[in-house]
Amino acid sequence: MEPIAGRALFPALEQQLFLNHAGIAPCSTRVAAAMRAVVESQATLGSRSYRQWSQQIAAIRHQAAAFIGATAGEIAFIPNTSTGMSLVAEALPWRPGEAVLVPTPDFPANIYPWRHLARRGVRVVDLPRRQGRIDVADVERALVPEARVLALSSVDFATGYAADLPAIGAFCREHGLLLVVDAIQSLGVLPIDVRHSGIHALACGAHKWLCGPQGIGVLYVEPELRRQLVPPLVGWKSVVDAEDFTLHFALRDDAAVFEPGTLNMAGIAGLGAALELLADVGIDVVRDRVFALTGQFRDGLLARGWQVGSPWTGHERSGIVAFAGKADPQKLFQSLDENGVVTALRDGRIRLSPHFANDSGDVARFFAVLDRLSNH
Repeated sequence: MEPIAGRALFPALEQQLFLNHAGIAPCSTRVAAAMRAVVESQATLGSRSYRQWSQQIAAIRHQAAAFIGATAGEIAFIPNTSTGMSLVAEALPWRPGEAVLVPTPDFPANIYPWRHLARRGVRVVDLPRRQGRIDVADVERALVPEARVLALSSVDFATGYAADLPAIGAFCREHGLLLVVDAIQSLGVLPIDVRHSGIHALACGAHKWLCGPQGIGVLYVEPELRRQLVPPLVGWKSVVDAEDFTLHFALRDDAAVFEPGTLNMAGIAGLGAALELLADVGIDVVRDRVFALTGQFRDGLLARGWQVGSPWTGHERSGIVAFAGKADPQKLFQSLDENGVVTALRDGRIRLSPHFANDSGDVARFFAVLDRLSNH
């Protein structure tokens, strides 16, 4: 599918100038239809739909795995990124005195699960960002002998700086660190291969760049790591042959052990539709399209004298453009919103995050509004 053809699937883009896919992105009509079908089947058929739902879950598990270069047995469905990061943090068999490296500043979903381990004697070692950046040299400087885990956001939510995951993954392998990735600001716009990048665990909610529903996401756990983990939550679906209701407490030997009970079937169906659309467009095409749009925003902002605090070279680029400098950011954010331009305000900057269904006309409309506001 050509990216421009995908625009018709996102009615929200015609109702407003939407530039906040790094926040809560609009779902496509495909996603809405897939979720509606599940709800309608429950309303009309109830439990008679169970076999169909189970088959659909299995298919979408394979679909999600293929999207990140994993296998279906390495994928669990989770409610959100925070849950995935917390499951990994709590499941690790920590010893008092061990440490985890965590970037600062960062989104709380990748900080609070690790700080919560203080009660178990685990220390968080701050890994300072340099105006959003994190690279191998930064990790090496922060490394302490007690470190066991590097917990990393693939893209900084405020500035848009993307981490060089393959290089950082190689460093982690060399130094015996587990690499746990919060991928919500990259998955759906930047290609990720968990094996190539040396990622041991990855969590991602569906409601940002995947353009999926809220309340559903994926957790990837590498098999060797999974065998070390002790699930902090278990339930009827955590065991082998979960449909056999005689008591037989034998935990599953795959990532679905982290799915203790009844799953969010409507959310999973919506996630499947979102992944299918991205696959139809092609993730490399999506990335190139988004980079072209963010380049247009950057060039226009710089030409107008705004300060752009986002990267533009090599692996550091993402789908985010953050800018400030010529107006009070809070007032500008509010004025943009009042004029139907949906952005975000992060760390004193206006954050723009277009997706593949946006187009150059959206860029032109944005600058028409910005110029009018700037001249008042």
